[in-house]
Amino acid sequence: MIYLGSDHGGFELKEQLKVTLPSFGVMFEDLGAMVLNPDDDYPQFAQAVAKKVAQRPEEHTGILLCRTGGGMAIVANRFRGVRAVECRTTEDAVYAREHNHANVLVLPADLILPDVAFQIVQVFLATPFSIEPRHSRRVAMIDQEAETKFVP
Repeated sequence: MIYLGSDHGGFELKEQLKVTLPSFGVMFEDLGAMVLNPDDDYPQFAQAVAKKVAQRPEEHTGILLCRTGGGMAIVANRFRGVRAVECRTTEDAVYAREHNHANVLVLPADLILPDVAFQIVQVFLATPFSIEPRHSRRVAMIDQEAETKFVP
């Protein structure tokens, strides 16, 4: 399952993405914002998506959208098993998936065009995690450290 979340800064792009995602053949659930509210706060949407992804981090995926991406990534990465990466290019998406086993894609809506965002999403979803030992070892190190410092 893919979980979507955005604040007001990513709302329009999220709504466009919801129209595009079915053509990628994927199921998704929108966790908000459900209406455009210029006064909403990004942490609540990042937390909602991260909690869902953390339940099954090897199976579930999240896509977060806001103006710059940084805050959403910070919030999501506080959850055990979540590896959120902001991507501005398809190359970023490939490396995030292959090298870091990223399971949450963060898109900076103010910094990329919608057609680029759709390409990034498509590449992110199509790119499998690397099975190279060095990448798996590094992800295991991240997860081991998270076990000692983060709360579910």
